[in-house]
Amino acid sequence: MSKAFLAQVIQDSIGCTGVAANQAASDLVASIVKEMKKKGGFTLPSFGTFTVRKTKARKGMNPRTGEPVKIKAGKTVRFKASPNLKKAV
Repeated sequence: MSKAFLAQVIQDSIGCTGVAANQAASDLVASIVKEMKKKGGFTLPSFGTFTVRKTKARKGMNPRTGEPVKIKAGKTVRFKASPNLKKAV
């Protein structure tokens, strides 16, 4: 799924221009990202839940040279599908 796909669905659904649909898709994605930053997660009923999780710093290995590399702590996004989505797919 891409932003262009979302814009096309919005355009077909409400009959607006492509520019307006693209802006609506951009605003939708931006608001989801803002909510995840603010609350650490986002839920779409009957679709699933996105959660932000922290990752610990760890040691890795450069696959080309085999040298050990330090990997910094960070954040990642996890998704858990709702039972309705699992049933539909």
